[in-house]
Amino acid sequence: MNLTLKVWRQKNAADEGKFITYQMKDVLTDMSFLEMFDVLNQELIGKGEEPIAFDSDCREGICGMCSMYINGRPHGPLKGTTACQLHMRYFHDGETITIEPWRATAFPVIKDLVVDRTSFDRIQQAGGFISVNTGNAPDANSIPIGKNVADEAFDAAACIGCGACVAACKNGSAMLFVSAKVTQLNLLPQGKPERKRRAVAMIKAMDEEGFGSCTNTNACEAECPKNISVANIARLNKDYILGVLS
Repeated sequence: MNLTLKVWRQKNAADEGKFITYQMKDVLTDMSFLEMFDVLNQELIGKGEEPIAFDSDCREGICGMCSMYINGRPHGPLKGTTACQLHMRYFHDGETITIEPWRATAFPVIKDLVVDRTSFDRIQQAGGFISVNTGNAPDANSIPIGKNVADEAFDAAACIGCGACVAACKNGSAMLFVSAKVTQLNLLPQGKPERKRRAVAMIKAMDEEGFGSCTNTNACEAECPKNISVANIARLNKDYILGVLS
């Protein structure tokens, strides 16, 4: 399979950046999208050119590092799929593929397709934890948790913090990410004592990082590779209002 790749190249945050076109020949359909990029970078290195910078780690759809816009959609055309789990068989011979980094004020470009997502880390540090007394851990069965509650908390915890929700949102909002991280703690007994304080602290941190506001277009849910529900945003709003009023 032969492909034309239009890849965003940018030296640093201060550089204007531009699309560079590359021709790929004999691409195997069983390759993942990132494996195809590995082959392209080997070719560039062989020519003495600068390889394309992009993030990757586990390549198993877990770490959230493989964040890139592919043909106008975060992580590419498949729903519920990360870029590293996207395979070349979903593209066509002769197709032109456009690849670019996340576009958000709070995610400045570091180089090429790599953006700085440490703003997510700072939001987590603001309240994405529980405070407990030190000592022996309680028995696993000492705190009964209903299956429905456990399932909802687990679904929220599936968020990998890739930032696709921010990239998909016309406002650059991080509400889906924040709501998932708040929900996974606030639904469980261990997280309830700090429930309201956590919601207020993490939304405050989100605003300080320069993320936009949520206007309920639900693009975040549509493009999330882990299918995180916008129902979590409703829970977050409720806890935030209770926290502000208390």
